Amino acid sequence: MKKVRAAIVGYGNIGHYVLQALQAAPDFEIAGIVRRAGAENRPAELGEYPVVKHIGELEGVDVAILCTPTRKVEAYAKEILAMGIHTVDSFDIHTDVPALRRTLNEVAKAHNTVSIISAGWDPGSDSVVRALLEAIAPKGITYTNFGPGMSMGHTVAVKAVPGVKAALSMTIPVGTGIHRRMVYIELEDGYDFAQVAAAIKADPYFVNDETHVQQVPSVDALLDMGHGVNLTRKGVSGKTQNQLFEFNMRINNPALTAQVLVCVARAAMRQQPGCYTMIEVPVIDLLPGERDEWIGHLV
Repeated sequence: MKKVRAAIVGYGNIGHYVLQALQAAPDFEIAGIVRRAGAENRPAELGEYPVVKHIGELEGVDVAILCTPTRKVEAYAKEILAMGIHTVDSFDIHTDVPALRRTLNEVAKAHNTVSIISAGWDPGSDSVVRALLEAIAPKGITYTNFGPGMSMGHTVAVKAVPGVKAALSMTIPVGTGIHRRMVYIELEDGYDFAQVAAAIKADPYFVNDETHVQQVPSVDALLDMGHGVNLTRKGVSGKTQNQLFEFNMRINNPALTAQVLVCVARAAMRQQPGCYTMIEVPVIDLLPGERDEWIGHLV
């Protein structure tokens, strides 16, 4: 079996767990890791792999797993797709997904490549669950309640605000899809807390939610990467009322995101050129091996 050669682009929390997921996958091999520092001060676990500053320095890459901040995904994906390499990412600004899909679809088709976007757990695997529930109860309401737990996308957004030395953004479910954001920050010297807090609340990640910002002496003392979701749909199947479905999970946030990314990298090798979200990709394509075996096992 020819293995898929995957490159990890970015080596923060998600990149670390993507490495583990690739090491455990029977049908992948690691082509290398792209990080800003290159091979300088490389972590011990990267000792056996090429570590470079640009993906062009790696050989024979089939798919790039983008472990970069959401707001850098588009630029990285455009460049890498144009090199003839498939891309997958966990872009997580829900309202911007359709526009990104249109943009990367043009690039991918022009260069005979595949991009699968927003492939974390929400958006991502939760999107697949929501689509299934919508299909089997077409009339009704779905509520997605996150947490309590650390939101990586929101935390990264806070860290980018001038004056923030360290940050943690917690998502607290209020119910019926409404959330409270609890943001804890360490402040850089010379910055005014009130101004920094106002900038955080004005960021698109937070502007639509109740957000509380607190200054703390140590963010690390609060850090827990656990998260979760409760997804509930109450609806109608045909003309039958009161169909109720519930999906729950409690997870390590970056570890699950990484596993989804690796599954989707596998699926990218099986699609026609273009850009896709997870609800457009056959679920069976996320699994290694032959379709007939999975059909016999799962159906």
